[in-house]
Amino acid sequence: MFLPCRYFIGTFLTASVLMMHASRAAEPSEGSGDLFPVAKINDFVSQAWEERGVQPAARCDDRQFVRRVYLDLAGRVPTIEEADAFANDPQTDKRAALVDRLLASEDYPQHFADLFDALLMGRTNEGKYKQRANSGWRKYLEDVFRNNRPWDEVAAEVLLARPEDKAKRGSVWFLYERNDQHQAIAEAVAPAFFGIRIECAQCHDHMVVNEIEQAHYWGLVAFFNRSKNAKTKEGLRVAESAIGGFSDFANLEGDSTPNLLTFLGASTVDEPRPAGDAKQEDSDDLYVATSAEPANRIPKFSRRQRFVEDVLRDHPLLARSMVNRLWAIMLGRGIVHPFDEMDSVHPPSHPELLDWLAAEFAESNYDIRSLVRSLALSDAYQLDSRQPVGVDDPASFAWYLERRLTGEQLARSIQLIAEGKFTNDAELIKQFRQQISDVLPDETVVGVDDTLFLTNGPGLDHYLRSSRDKAGLLAELNGIESHRQRAERLFQSVFLRAPDVDETEAVVDYLNARNDDLPAALQQVLWSMINSAEFQFNH
Repeated sequence: MFLPCRYFIGTFLTASVLMMHASRAAEPSEGSGDLFPVAKINDFVSQAWEERGVQPAARCDDRQFVRRVYLDLAGRVPTIEEADAFANDPQTDKRAALVDRLLASEDYPQHFADLFDALLMGRTNEGKYKQRANSGWRKYLEDVFRNNRPWDEVAAEVLLARPEDKAKRGSVWFLYERNDQHQAIAEAVAPAFFGIRIECAQCHDHMVVNEIEQAHYWGLVAFFNRSKNAKTKEGLRVAESAIGGFSDFANLEGDSTPNLLTFLGASTVDEPRPAGDAKQEDSDDLYVATSAEPANRIPKFSRRQRFVEDVLRDHPLLARSMVNRLWAIMLGRGIVHPFDEMDSVHPPSHPELLDWLAAEFAESNYDIRSLVRSLALSDAYQLDSRQPVGVDDPASFAWYLERRLTGEQLARSIQLIAEGKFTNDAELIKQFRQQISDVLPDETVVGVDDTLFLTNGPGLDHYLRSSRDKAGLLAELNGIESHRQRAERLFQSVFLRAPDVDETEAVVDYLNARNDDLPAALQQVLWSMINSAEFQFNH
């Protein structure tokens, strides 16, 4: 069940205090460069609207757009000054200019590293987050997006896990954190780089998705089952043996089949197999070169290398899955939904668009930044978030699909509002990313635990209480003489808009009733606004 933005969570203020601000006049679309022409994306989507008899929402206004795109590209809300500067800019291409500026900012690689850490590795505890940072994984991800590295190269580095460049040493952590659990590795590789889930094919061919076979599951396991974590003088390694890893797998009927190096959509990789029960002996001549460190030896026949060269390279799902994931990040759901179940049971809503985007992505040298830019400037992205009357299918992309902010987006934005600055290692971020864990959920549901964490948990309350004594919003509000001016400043700071008459009166009445402890009252109003859906959702 989707939670509309205009309904808010756990607040004592009247409903009118936190209503969505109405959208305003539309502007003409702005273009982009030669890669992923925005007009082409618009044509595919508008043609589908016409075929389905759909009338899309109006274009979002400037203040909706500036908040939306800051959250999606920078991982935070804009400041009042940033929002005002954009709204008052008379240039006709200002949306394109803002997108370019955000993609060139340091906030962009930080935010996309947050997203892809969660998407590739999953949420975890604070100890694991420290390990990811210490291993170089976090820096590796940031560099990927900062330097706009081609996605196919990144995928190859992560799955080969044999970096020659010290700057890329963090790439080994994707395999290393799975701690030699080869089935867990296979079950992570499939959705992360191919957009499919294979868990249901462990014991038999997939019972719903006909194209996914049990041989694909165990074949993917086999590509990684000679891998073993190791610590060397140069750092962490995922070593690879030249022998072993031959086994049979059985189905539910008890039939046994040799475990071959195969995967969905790729040819089986030939590999010499020992005869019968013949025992293999490990020796130096099975490796490219000997080394004092056994963990650094490279097999002449490397299963991981063959996977990268013979399966990953040019696999059609590599481009399609990344395109679909980026579309989901920017538009709220994938062209295939869920975004990591790109199989025959989940057909694309816009098949020709997906085909074209995937082909363009591969031809563009897997250019992530250019694709994200074009998506941010597309008509579908710039629609109002209010659902048009008579349009029920979110897969039509006929309105901007509201989605809840991630824990990192919330924590950064709260810091920015309260203190005028944020740090990526703040305690608030550590708390929020563990509690508010979903990134690209199948549907938006605010759970009881999340609500209790934000409304009754000590984290947010303690942070706001401690911020009273710092140079920030609460200190500024305390120095303002008029409650009406305080209400204006609060709404501009939190919602980037002015309060209406009813909202102003609700805040003024509450502050008048709490004049005996104004700092605490101001904190409570700010707390309630932060806990509203208007703040906690991108819309």
